[in-house]
Amino acid sequence: MPRPVLIFDFDGTVALGDGPLLAYARAVAVHTASADDFVSAVAAQLAAPADGVIDGYDAVRRLALEADVDDTALAAAYTRSRTQLGGPDAPVSAAPGLADFLARVDAERLLVTNAPSTRLDEALSAMGLDALFDRIVTDAAKPAGLEALLDDLGDGVPVLTVGDVWRNDLAPAHARGLDTALVGGYLDPSATPTFRADTLDELLPALAAWVEAASVDAPPAAHLSSHA
Repeated sequence: MPRPVLIFDFDGTVALGDGPLLAYARAVAVHTASADDFVSAVAAQLAAPADGVIDGYDAVRRLALEADVDDTALAAAYTRSRTQLGGPDAPVSAAPGLADFLARVDAERLLVTNAPSTRLDEALSAMGLDALFDRIVTDAAKPAGLEALLDDLGDGVPVLTVGDVWRNDLAPAHARGLDTALVGGYLDPSATPTFRADTLDELLPALAAWVEAASVDAPPAAHLSSHA
């Protein structure tokens, strides 16, 4: 039986907290009429996401467009914000128990993110997760990039993808009949994950059970659901 593969997204899944999003907002804010008002509006959106918002970065993007910030300035602001990732101006944290889970789980551990590699190693170290992924893929261009990665893994490999954005992180795997775990509070009415929870630490027991079942070619464990 092939070794099970766990594919984790980074922002909003492995890396938690609003630090990087607020760093992005501050970098965008210099292009707006009122920097303080823009950052406050972003913070309010992060606390209570509007319908249809994909994730925190989408919330910043939507508010930036409303403030007439063009795509060039938006891209530059994002790039600048990533230079602060994992530092005091863009702190991140990991879910309780994630480091121990990754250290112990008998599966191939992949980290696949659309973000660039900028300060990723530093952020993982700050979260206590350095050296706990077997492979890291940056600038992954999901969802198409996830399709390509799954092609490379080949048929017959047990795969579980874990992420907070259904269309990017999970839908390509679901379409192939693979298992998925959706985490976070950004709801997508089209999402039909195998597992679902508000926080990644809630999902860890289900992920561990899935790996154990996949290792012996048994059916997956009972689904965990924290959302109605």
